[in-house]
Amino acid sequence: MRTGLKPVLWSCAALLLLLTLLVPLLNVFAMLLLMVPYVVLYTTLSPKAFALHLLPVWVLAFFIGGPATLIIGLFFLIPSIVMGHLYIKQAPASRVVRTVGVVVLAQLMLELLVFEVFLDLSLIKELSSFIRVSVEDLMSQSLLPTEWDSSLTELVIQTMINSIPVTFIMISFTITAIAQFLGRRAVKWSGGPEVPRFTRAREWRLPRLLVVLYLITYVMELFSSTTNESFFSVALLNLVPLLSFVFAFQAVGFFFFLAHQRGWNKAVPVLIAIPVLLFPPLSLIGVLDTAFPIRKSFTKP
Repeated sequence: MRTGLKPVLWSCAALLLLLTLLVPLLNVFAMLLLMVPYVVLYTTLSPKAFALHLLPVWVLAFFIGGPATLIIGLFFLIPSIVMGHLYIKQAPASRVVRTVGVVVLAQLMLELLVFEVFLDLSLIKELSSFIRVSVEDLMSQSLLPTEWDSSLTELVIQTMINSIPVTFIMISFTITAIAQFLGRRAVKWSGGPEVPRFTRAREWRLPRLLVVLYLITYVMELFSSTTNESFFSVALLNLVPLLSFVFAFQAVGFFFFLAHQRGWNKAVPVLIAIPVLLFPPLSLIGVLDTAFPIRKSFTKP
């Protein structure tokens, strides 16, 4: 068993993040970072040592934070082990993100099923109730247009319910990408194996076929009914924002390429990436970058 200070520090970090789950607002950041200590400990320790390091962490988290804290902590254990195993196998970063992202997504969907079947707790019903109560409060304070009625409320509820798949996909990708970005650096700092890195952002290129798919789905969405609850309509409702999200990352890659060609400070493309990822219309830059060879215009001769 490795008895150095670093595994102990990572065990303490895992406990601190678990307890931070009890703090409003900070709990969101804790969940985004919770996989990192697990990944480092699994990658740098033997399976037995890994379990011995986490056992006191889980016991303390249970007695201090209660069972809910431990359940959330255990939720991130499986994808962390998968990521750590892929690190040990020297898997490419793209494979790590794909595999772990699917694992996180599967767990989210499984949780919906478990809550519905065994705990008689429906996320969909709770979401619907929350929206109705919120709308009623806004209407009582005259903060909504006078023409707002129950049919509009039900439309909002149905749209949010139908958007659950793409929301889960984005959550899975975000958690996995952050864990990959920080995890490989933390593993290296802790004396673990050298983990393959992502392709540099300025070299990101999507296949042009995605542009065709995006245009087809966008046009089809324009002519589809917003009140239709068919599988086809729900698929379109999720596919369009998902593709926009993908092209937003391509747009970020374009700005990193531009910064490299123009010799800008490295902080500039990072700052530009924030509004690009937050405002979907800016993903059009990624569509143009994928469809046309616009980078040639900015390439140094």
